[in-house]
Amino acid sequence: MMRLSSLVVGQYYPGESLLHRTDPRTKIVSAFLFMVVLFLVSGFTALLLLAAGVLAGVIIAGIPPLWLYRGIKPVLLLVAITFLFQLLLFGGDVWRSLGPFNLYREGALQGGFLALRLVLLILSSSLLTLTTPPVQLTDGLGRLMAPLGRLRFPAHELAMMMTIALRFIPTLLMDLDRIIKAQMARGAVSRRGGLVQRARDTMPILIPLFIMSFRHADDLALAMESRCYRGGRGRTQRHKLRFGWRDALLAAIVLALLLAALWVGRLDR
Repeated sequence: MMRLSSLVVGQYYPGESLLHRTDPRTKIVSAFLFMVVLFLVSGFTALLLLAAGVLAGVIIAGIPPLWLYRGIKPVLLLVAITFLFQLLLFGGDVWRSLGPFNLYREGALQGGFLALRLVLLILSSSLLTLTTPPVQLTDGLGRLMAPLGRLRFPAHELAMMMTIALRFIPTLLMDLDRIIKAQMARGAVSRRGGLVQRARDTMPILIPLFIMSFRHADDLALAMESRCYRGGRGRTQRHKLRFGWRDALLAAIVLALLLAALWVGRLDR
């Protein structure tokens, strides 16, 4: 069974690279634009160009390949299912026949394209969280949504909620891993039986997980109240965000990459 505590969703990988020291607002906007362009392009060449950009970002950040594999591993089954559905159901010229199933050449290309797009989506979002501490991520989201505060939109509170939710994903996964092992040691979790029986077997896991999540939320609320946290109004920052040469360099590189991908994708049509 895969260790749930080995997942890297929402975790931060410490480092001193160019990406680690870049303003979080620049990385958030760059990641958002990258995801938008990722769904706009429709050619393999443009997608490979975006993949090269992600690979360059991983190398610059100095993130070990094992961390990236652990981030992709939970969705490998979804990637494989997406590829197989396109390979078997897309239609077009028959590439090969395996018994009653026909494998289509266009389906293989389309399946590979969708699978690569999904992997790049996960890697780009993981690259943002792996190179940005949760506190900086909160500050960056709050500053980006600050203009909405004139419309009485709780920008800082929403940014705090999003960051806390992202931060608690690894914590809840580790709790889930411990609960499953404890229940298996007591013989409460069984892999036998039908779907209804397996659904019943999840109750001894879900109930403790909900209790522990509420306990974490209560402890966090007490910790924030003891530090006199009252929201974003009038709140100061110890480290102020500043747009420097690193941000200008990263913004220029990302913008050039996205424009090149859009131009190449237009030629592939």
